[in-house]
Amino acid sequence: MTEITRHHTTPRMSQIVQHGDTVYLAGQIGEGATVAEQTQSCLNKVDALLAEIGLDKTRILQSTIWLADMADFAQMNDVWDHWVAEGHAPARACGEAKLARPDFLVEVLVIAARR
Repeated sequence: MTEITRHHTTPRMSQIVQHGDTVYLAGQIGEGATVAEQTQSCLNKVDALLAEIGLDKTRILQSTIWLADMADFAQMNDVWDHWVAEGHAPARACGEAKLARPDFLVEVLVIAARR
């Protein structure tokens, strides 16, 4: 049976879950007043969590991005496009969703590969 390892676990969730060679990050919420600021903050958190387990953004297989308002799609993409590693763009989906709090404008989920 493949081991499951969890990091930064609370009674509700874990920030990182490793199952075999697959790594799942919890949805990352950013800080800031704008979608651009929150997106950059989310991506910084993704970078930090991946680095904690010896990975970087080139290992991302898939990302799901939730926006509170699809009108912010271009602003989010501008930050994303500058962040994503050239030649390593993951499979990605983006949709609109009512997020947990009204001040949350973007949430980023990531699945990555260890090998």
